[in-house]
Amino acid sequence: MNMATIRKRNIGNTEFYYLQHSMKINGKVVKKEKYLGKKVPKNIDEIKKHFMNEIYKEKWHKKLDEIRTNFRKYMQKLPEEIREKYIEQFMIKFTYNTNRIEGGSLTFKDTSKLLHDNIAPSDRPVKDIKEAENHRNLFYTMLKYKKDISLGTVLEWHHNLFKETKPGIAGKIRNYQVGISGTDVELPSPVELNAMLKEFFSWYNSNRKKLHPVELAALVHYRFVSIHPFGDGNGRISRILMNFILHKHGFPMLDISYKNRDRYYTALERSQKSKNENIFVQHIMKRYIKDYKKYIARQK
Repeated sequence: MNMATIRKRNIGNTEFYYLQHSMKINGKVVKKEKYLGKKVPKNIDEIKKHFMNEIYKEKWHKKLDEIRTNFRKYMQKLPEEIREKYIEQFMIKFTYNTNRIEGGSLTFKDTSKLLHDNIAPSDRPVKDIKEAENHRNLFYTMLKYKKDISLGTVLEWHHNLFKETKPGIAGKIRNYQVGISGTDVELPSPVELNAMLKEFFSWYNSNRKKLHPVELAALVHYRFVSIHPFGDGNGRISRILMNFILHKHGFPMLDISYKNRDRYYTALERSQKSKNENIFVQHIMKRYIKDYKKYIARQK
């Protein structure tokens, strides 16, 4: 979703300013407007953000809440063994995709045999096998975690993910500069990280009960990965955090598939370059609704 645009209208000799945004709802283009006054207010960025949040609520939130309601009904009908199988199948798919996006070599078949049958592929790096196993363990730790996230939680989860394969960086905030291959997005310098992480958790604690859970999950992913506090594994931890929030609030979890990685990275990069987090949030919401459309009643 692009940001709202400021429009000017002349009525007689007087100029009036409006915020305007066009979007599709049920196949029809709908134009939304908000009157600003005879001058553009100084806090226009805050007004734009609030305006876009109201549009999100109208366009997305009803569908998202319907997904949660119908998903819960579906899961409650399942015998416990089938529920466990559903979660295991999601875990295998999620582990395969999250590691593959980051350059892991295991195929989906490799990952399934390893995590379901305990049969390790003989022709894959030990590092990739260990990281798949550790991601499975972290996934189940995350599902059972009853408290809320903190810096201590995130450091522990990162340590558990990489303690066997990258012990030098496991659970440690980086003290060196990093970059992302294939993009010129500038990441924070090491001296900025402690303040940024403190600000991140302060923002999270202030907003965790105010924002819609799917929006909160997308923003946590975006903001954490943009801080990039670790030498490696920032994407994987961000996706774990996203699913922690979804699961905590009773929503089905989201798997970013390897085949859709280009769109995912493009949305992330566009958000980072324009400093407009709504681009990434909208990408996640659209992806989420598409993946779980079976839980939404068909429009007549």
